[in-house]
Amino acid sequence: QVQLVESGGGLAQAGGSLRLSCAASGGTFTMYDMGWFRQAPGKERKFVARISWSGRVVSYVESVKGRFTISRDNAKNTVYLQMNNLKPEDTAVYYCAVIPKDWGAGEAAADYWGQGTQVTVSS
Repeated sequence: QVQLVESGGGLAQAGGSLRLSCAASGGTFTMYDMGWFRQAPGKERKFVARISWSGRVVSYVESVKGRFTISRDNAKNTVYLQMNNLKPEDTAVYYCAVIPKDWGAGEAAADYWGQGTQVTVSS
């Protein structure tokens, strides 16, 4: 059983930055591709970014390309999401997740989810 704990959410102004962290425990972190997803009020949970177990391969939803950066520190069992130039439409609960081996690109699916951290961007 893998436990994921997100932190770093909060309130930011449009154009500002936040850095989310996700600490993993209970599993072998280097075996997992990791991802970030988000869910806005009244909307479905959606894919944001993914990083391979080695950190060499990353992918993003189009709307965050050039603004968000996913990274990981395997020595610390932690994955990060650096969010720059935030926009009000980035407001959502952000979830860290272990990406399944059979994950289809862009699917809102995971083997394990964190509890989520709220990000609110004011205009």
